[in-house]
Amino acid sequence: MTIDTCCTRTINCNLCSHLSEGVLIYNQFSQGQHFPAEKCTQNCILFMLKGELLVNSDEYPGTRLRSNQIILQAIGSKLELLALTDVEYILYWFTKLPAICETRYQEILNLSEPPLTYTPLTAIPKLQFLLKDLSEYLKEPYSPCIKYVEIKCQELVYLLTCYYPLPQINSFFFPISTYTEGFQYFVMQNYDKVKNVEEFAHLGGYSTTTFRRLFKNMYNVPVYEWILDKKREGILNDLQHTKQRISVICARYGFDSLSHFAHFCKDSFGDTPRSLRKRSANGEPITIICKEKTEEEDSATTSTDL
Repeated sequence: MTIDTCCTRTINCNLCSHLSEGVLIYNQFSQGQHFPAEKCTQNCILFMLKGELLVNSDEYPGTRLRSNQIILQAIGSKLELLALTDVEYILYWFTKLPAICETRYQEILNLSEPPLTYTPLTAIPKLQFLLKDLSEYLKEPYSPCIKYVEIKCQELVYLLTCYYPLPQINSFFFPISTYTEGFQYFVMQNYDKVKNVEEFAHLGGYSTTTFRRLFKNMYNVPVYEWILDKKREGILNDLQHTKQRISVICARYGFDSLSHFAHFCKDSFGDTPRSLRKRSANGEPITIICKEKTEEEDSATTSTDL
């Protein structure tokens, strides 16, 4: 007779109002499962539990992620996944890390520098034990408790920041070191949710003039130009690498009509969305051919121009 050593909850947490919503997610997929490149809407740490996962991103191009390996992806980065075997992993989504030791965390961020090559972090035994416990908890039939999850996230971050040597962990956290300033993080979280510069400024509580100045000083490019470039990159990626309906992509990027979306694509890429998707499926490379706008033109931009 075997003994089940896994403890189970004796209350139904699904009836509680304090449920965790997508902070820690346990995933289990069969070999061949593919997730096309998609932009991360928050910072994300991927903890590999079992199997082999092919990761493709700017930091980890064509990287085979194996058991007990960990990677970090910053908000705004694009991540593509392919299960080379049956896989299990945990995703931790966060805006700001719940650092128990703030001094240590700031030291890590201040000393962070880009590595020559990004290398997945290997989970130490303490972290492996915690991840195993978390995976069992997240697999339970009841929804996870946000209070308990918050405590476990603090424990995860404590182990990551305080049990690894600085040079190793500095490189690991470098992708998010550039988003520590409040203004930068605000921009990365919200640029795809607004339709024009005025709305963007208002969302952050800035006057339009102040917002333009802060943005230009930080990114060395006018805000309207930066937003349009990001929007074009996202649209082109969705047309080329996803099967989302044209109407869904149109709405996602804030266009008021399919005709306006088609006009934007013609100006930006030289063809309509459907034609671009067909050309891409036939292996034809698609490039951005948009014309530059002047800042005066942007000042007169309507809510549908972005």
